[in-house]
Amino acid sequence: MKISLKTPEEIEKMRVAGRLAVDVLDMITPYVQAGVTTDELDRLCHDYIVNAQQAIPSPLNYKGFPKSICTSVNHQVCHGVPGKRKLKNGDIVNLDITVMKNGYHGDTSRMFMIGKPSIRAKRLVEIAYDCLWIGIRQVRAGGYLSEVGKAIQRYAVSKKCSVVQEYCGHGIGREFHEDPQVLHYYNPKSEEILLQPGMTFTIEPMINAGKRHVKQLPDKWTVVTKDHNISAQWEHTILVTDTGAQVLTLGNHEQQP
Repeated sequence: MKISLKTPEEIEKMRVAGRLAVDVLDMITPYVQAGVTTDELDRLCHDYIVNAQQAIPSPLNYKGFPKSICTSVNHQVCHGVPGKRKLKNGDIVNLDITVMKNGYHGDTSRMFMIGKPSIRAKRLVEIAYDCLWIGIRQVRAGGYLSEVGKAIQRYAVSKKCSVVQEYCGHGIGREFHEDPQVLHYYNPKSEEILLQPGMTFTIEPMINAGKRHVKQLPDKWTVVTKDHNISAQWEHTILVTDTGAQVLTLGNHEQQP
């Protein structure tokens, strides 16, 4: 396993990429409403990244992925491919945005609730957001990466939810996906990874209202829950510092604890 520790110059480039990814989410927010297709959301994000930001949408053509963003609706867990589906009242949807600028990637995702969601859906979205920040709070130089997943899983289970285990967070920098893998659950067989200043990775727990089991659709990308229960996910790109963690994709509406 080769974990890259970023130099101050690299960290500055990652700050820029992270800020751009957040800006895409802020730009698209007014358009995420009933009646819009996920394809239209993809087109708007693509045009903004390419034309306004003079940047590159990292997912486009990544291992053959056909779109510039991922849109995962209701029981879709992750990697949803934008298409002709129209969002409707009560839907929950995750928009996953990754932007590359000056050779470095910034990766973040946000949940949106369309119209008036069910109490159950709203609760799940909130639990998933709490899981993200509970994971982030475990990050500190000298600690172990396994503490992230352990804390997330403990909280999710306490709320009668489950954590997807087949997909995880990841190192990020010059490459879209780098070492290490960031598990959102505790696996005692995983190698213990010591957190060091300069490490950058994503934390992006996928939390299910039902069982944790998932399957991939025939499009070879979209992942759904096997039991068709809803799923929610939030994601940030994290920098390990001497004093803890710094979120490189912090939204304007967020405050880092």
